[in-house]
Amino acid sequence: MDRCGSLGRRRRHGRGDGRRLHQAGERHALPRQAPAARSLRRLTIGSPLDTEWQSHPDIRRCLQLCSFPEPGSSVSCAVSGGADSLALLALARAANLSALAIHVDHGLRPGSSDEASRVAAAARDVGAEFRSVSIRVEPGPNLEARARELRYASLPDDVLTGHTADDLAETVVVNLLRGAGLPGLIGVRPTGGPSGEVGHPLLELRRADTEAVCRAMGWTPFTDPTNSDTSLLRNRVRHEVIPYLNEVSDRDLVPVLARQSKLIVDDNDLLDTLSEHIDPTDARALTSSPTALARRAVRRWLTTTHPPDAATIDRVLAVARGEAVACEIPGGHRVSRRNQVLSLTRSDEHD
Repeated sequence: MDRCGSLGRRRRHGRGDGRRLHQAGERHALPRQAPAARSLRRLTIGSPLDTEWQSHPDIRRCLQLCSFPEPGSSVSCAVSGGADSLALLALARAANLSALAIHVDHGLRPGSSDEASRVAAAARDVGAEFRSVSIRVEPGPNLEARARELRYASLPDDVLTGHTADDLAETVVVNLLRGAGLPGLIGVRPTGGPSGEVGHPLLELRRADTEAVCRAMGWTPFTDPTNSDTSLLRNRVRHEVIPYLNEVSDRDLVPVLARQSKLIVDDNDLLDTLSEHIDPTDARALTSSPTALARRAVRRWLTTTHPPDAATIDRVLAVARGEAVACEIPGGHRVSRRNQVLSLTRSDEHD
């Protein structure tokens, strides 16, 4: 798969002053559905849309809030066929980017190939390239997590996705319920994801905004039926928890959580920078450092695909302090101390 230019190197903030998310602490009404957009003419599939759509008020308004690379840059967009990803594609082209729409078919639903056809038609409408990728997700536990892992593995490292402020808020609440530390309360970074390079240029938009873009384009987004399954934690947070918190607080909490996320990013990044100077294999360095920084140094040392949990980090710090000679950690490894030096080895090497 072709790699597009890195978003992280050429990224810039949204154009103009546009509407911004409300500041934390402001009281304001719950979000209303965006007014019905002026529909453009519907097209015969395969005929390119003229540039009239780029001047539509909803397209121009939303584009002001996006953070795309410089005009003329090449980008890849992950497009499922839902409102958020379709809006991402349209806005990327409105920003004068050379866009490749990539649809990943997980093969989990009958007729999923029809979704790829819709995305291909949308790509033709806006003059973008299209690519379809099929992956196989084996049945079993943690289906969502495994599907996500395979999906990102099939996409460019610097792919753009259509995450919005609503997704960010939901992620913050989900991570809070799971006991996440400060990094988890960031929710969604402008650039991040599994590769650290995935771009999220729509984080200033709301879900109603992406739906308005689709109406302006005359597109009917695909609705994933699993999104209404409240047995899944994220869906329950979306449909029940956040609406309830909005009611209790008498305000729309999405802008509040988005504002908190931005504040936490700054604090978290400062702590990460300070902890980089600590050698996590040096027991004396760990024990003489502030605990918050020592924890981060150990987390950085032990992180592979996923960071270690808090209990694992505390066990390693106990070894550094001399409260234990060694400890077992997940993944079949052991951390041991000798002459004030910590080492990481396979547990089976000690059997």
